[in-house]
Amino acid sequence: MPNSWRKSSRSTNTDNCVEVGRVESGAAVRDSKAPDAGYFTTTADQWRLFVTAVKAGRFEG
Repeated sequence: MPNSWRKSSRSTNTDNCVEVGRVESGAAVRDSKAPDAGYFTTTADQWRLFVTAVKAGRFEG
């Protein structure tokens, strides 16, 4: 489990609330509105590819 969580700068107070934490193998991601619901983890390579795709706008409608 991550030692600390950081809220995404893209999160809002009412929706789209995501927190990211560092784990040994890469990153952990959870919904900041429901932290007890759990989290998922990714490898460092998966996280890097995801962030690159987000920055490139690949998930925008």
